[in-house]
Amino acid sequence: MHPIIYDVAVSADGFIAGRNSDVSAFPHAGPIVADYTDRLGTYAVALMGRATYEFGYAFGMEPGQNPYPHLRSIVVSKTLTLPDKSEVEVWRDLSGLTDLRQSGPGVIYLCGGSHLAGAIANAGHLSELWLKRAPVVLGGGTPLFSGLDAPLNLQPTGQTDYGDNLLFQSFRIT
Repeated sequence: MHPIIYDVAVSADGFIAGRNSDVSAFPHAGPIVADYTDRLGTYAVALMGRATYEFGYAFGMEPGQNPYPHLRSIVVSKTLTLPDKSEVEVWRDLSGLTDLRQSGPGVIYLCGGSHLAGAIANAGHLSELWLKRAPVVLGGGTPLFSGLDAPLNLQPTGQTDYGDNLLFQSFRIT
C-alpha cells in the first residue's frame, strides 16, 4: 500500500501558515528548500485541500491548472468548481483513498491543509509526517492539523539540522 506523507513547513508553535495564509516567515530558498524540491520528484500523487489549491491563485496559477505538473494532483473539496478540461481531479470526499493507496501510481504527497490532514489521520491513512521546522512563532494562522479525533503517536525516523535553527524532522505514524 502506498504511503501518504504529510510533508510541510511548520512554525515552532505549530502553524503551516500565518494569519491570512501568510507563508513569508518560512524559508523560500537554501538547502532545506532544495531538499524539499528533490523530494517532490519521489512523489507520484499530490493530495490537497481546497484552500491549499486556491493558495496558488495568488501566484498566478489559473483555476484547473496543476500546481505539480509531474504529479497526478487531487483536490479534496465539497465546493470547488473547476473548468471541464482541468488538469487536476476534484474529489468530494475521501471514499477513493483506499483504492488510491492500493492501486494508485505511487507515494502520495499530502501538501495541505490542516482540515484534510486531520481527516486523513482520523481515517487511519496518514503514514508519515515530514516537518520543515522554522524558528519562528506565528501566534496564529493555519494549524498543522485541525479536527483530530485523538492524538497521533509519532516514531521519529530522522532529523537533519540545516543550521540557522532550521530542522527537517521525519516521523512514522504508529
